[in-house]
Amino acid sequence: MKKMREWAKGIAAQGGTLVFFIMAFEVMIMISPFAFFFYSVFNPIFHGLDAYPMTRWLTHFFLPHMILPPTVPLKIIRIAGSVLFVVGSITFIACALQVYLGKIFKWGIATRGLYRFVRHPQYTSLGLWGVGMAILWPRFIVLVTLSMMFILYYFLAKDEERRMLRQYGDSYEAYMRKTGMFFPRLRANKFSPSLSARLFQPKTLLALASVVIVVIGIGFVCRIVTLNSLRLQSKGNITLVSIMPEDGERETAVLNAMQSADIAFLDKGRAYLGYVMPVDYIMQGMIANTGSEHHLYKQHRTIGLIADWVLHPFEHLRRPLSVQMAKMRDVDPAMARRHHCPLGINNPDMDCGNCEFRRIIFVEAVNPSRHNISGKEFFAFNTRRIPVGFIDINTQTGKIINKKPVEPKTAWGNVPTPEI
Repeated sequence: MKKMREWAKGIAAQGGTLVFFIMAFEVMIMISPFAFFFYSVFNPIFHGLDAYPMTRWLTHFFLPHMILPPTVPLKIIRIAGSVLFVVGSITFIACALQVYLGKIFKWGIATRGLYRFVRHPQYTSLGLWGVGMAILWPRFIVLVTLSMMFILYYFLAKDEERRMLRQYGDSYEAYMRKTGMFFPRLRANKFSPSLSARLFQPKTLLALASVVIVVIGIGFVCRIVTLNSLRLQSKGNITLVSIMPEDGERETAVLNAMQSADIAFLDKGRAYLGYVMPVDYIMQGMIANTGSEHHLYKQHRTIGLIADWVLHPFEHLRRPLSVQMAKMRDVDPAMARRHHCPLGINNPDMDCGNCEFRRIIFVEAVNPSRHNISGKEFFAFNTRRIPVGFIDINTQTGKIINKKPVEPKTAWGNVPTPEI
């Protein structure tokens, strides 16, 4: 019976980790050829959560993902995500090798390396990796599953310590006195570990519940900071937000040019949010289905795109797909970008880095509780954003080159994608 309980605890902890991995790795699966196999199972779950006001927030994002972080604090958080992801991964692998090699060669209690200071560095490294992953793919449901993983691993760690005390007795008790559970201990502890100590004490349960509240609360604070940092410009029924912070200077010219333009897919009686971006912006497929070249799961460059996303926190958003492909194939990125210009411009003297053309993708904002939507209301949990079309415009002359309606879906169909 005791073995069955230990087996059940291990399964519960590993199951919680698996759920987190699935939610957190969504972005990696999303740009792989297996995207639609994944969403055939999980998209109904997302839509189920999105159907009710009490759970709708779980599918939304709390940090910028499509938009380049517009402030220094948000940039620091994004860099921290990549650092924690890499450090957590490397540390976990190193600690796992130490433990499993110790079992093979029968070294006894693992007390070398990080185990000199921390009893469960594998769980700590998984936690760091999880926090980094939550920053890299900042969907609220990732935070929820991360906090649950913290709790499950706490109980698993306590259970492991009980077993080690039974197996090694005084030697493991002495080891516990001079080491921290998940973080190094600042001074030796005088506690006496007990095999009969209850795991489910009210004080412990309250502390663990506070972990969930704090983790999710931080997510809401980050979302408030993110939305307050966005530079939005409005005129009439159109509000613009720039993917690249420097494009905010172009928004006034774009809004002025659009006042006299006849754009069939825009209705003056409805509210629209326009995303301003370079014409070849790599992630525009998450906003609207603007063409198959922006269906990242069709590009068969999953590993390269993931590495770029982790190791180049800001450049992966600035770098168009043609330039990414050029780097992977070791050809001139400037030439590749010019020859893959979505507008068909192949001017040898053209500087793609200072291109005056921009694409504006429009989404209609529908909020059942509000008729006139403005500002941060475009990103409210109960506001639906429906793609309607895009234009390509010369921001210097105000001339609109292309006007094209799109289907009311993104390149990933009706999968909830980042709105910020």
